[in-house]
Amino acid sequence: MSDYFPCVIQAVAGEEKNVYAYFSDGTVRRLNMEPVIRRGGVFKRLEDERFFRERLTVLNDTVAWDLSGRCDPADCIDIDPFTAYEAPVVSDPLGDHPFTCR
Repeated sequence: MSDYFPCVIQAVAGEEKNVYAYFSDGTVRRLNMEPVIRRGGVFKRLEDERFFRERLTVLNDTVAWDLSGRCDPADCIDIDPFTAYEAPVVSDPLGDHPFTCR
């Protein structure tokens, strides 16, 4: 068993309620948030496409949505980093972007 504690360093919104989480170990994982959003509750706010994209950030070292706009780690919707780390590993969706530094 690894001693690695998952730490997200970047989160990027993708199409169809997907989030690409960039971890400190160099992996990129794709989280499909659609099933979680369908369950409702606190995740209901993520139905709004604008909110989903514009408030997505990294807080508490994991994928999060900033509720207040103040980057307050206590006022966000965040995903357990171990849950995020269990998502499938994917190729970097920004890897072929013409503005990516190499």
